[in-house]
Amino acid sequence: MSTAKVLTRVLPALAFAVIGTGCVTMPRSNDAMYAPTLPVAQTAPPPADGAIYHAATSMELFNDPRAHRVGDILTINLVESTAASKKASTKTSKSDSVGIDAPSIYGHTWPKTGTSLANLGSKNSFNGQGESSQSNSLTGQLTVTVAQRLSNGNLVVRGEKWLTINQGQELVRIAGIVRPQDISPDNTIQSTRVADARITYSGRGTLADANSQGWLARFFNSKWMPF
Repeated sequence: MSTAKVLTRVLPALAFAVIGTGCVTMPRSNDAMYAPTLPVAQTAPPPADGAIYHAATSMELFNDPRAHRVGDILTINLVESTAASKKASTKTSKSDSVGIDAPSIYGHTWPKTGTSLANLGSKNSFNGQGESSQSNSLTGQLTVTVAQRLSNGNLVVRGEKWLTINQGQELVRIAGIVRPQDISPDNTIQSTRVADARITYSGRGTLADANSQGWLARFFNSKWMPF
């Protein structure tokens, strides 16, 4: 079977696989990992009127305003910044030489003195260099809810934010664990203080499509390209 016929059969199957892969890369909006958590509904006690105290008009003057219960709201300041660089260089060199002189028969050199039958030589050298660098930055604010309070007092938080601007949508998600003592008095915390943080920033729409390669271009730049 010729190469053209093989490519004719293989390329459509790979194209559908690439399209399917591209469809599942966009995060789902109803992912349970980032879904907000609502507090458990509780039956309110009947109002009790008294001479001095009235339950319906009580004010918690000494209560901590910071998030500490399931369903409480917490604002996370996104201050993520990463930078990485790597550089490698390798250089090798090798040279070989072999010579075979003319043979000597009964004390006489044949064909004549100073002549070599063969001279062999080889040289091999390699010089390789590689360099890679990457930097990322993410700033902003995202308000999440407390999903669970662990036995040691730490809080499991999660939440997401959708922004629809013109012809595109932007999605910011975060989930992780925070310590109550790291929460500021204004009920905010830095994203660098979130343990096991999973932060997602993505988008979809006209602008996102314009900045992404088509499925055929992704195939030719993938590891499945046989050439």
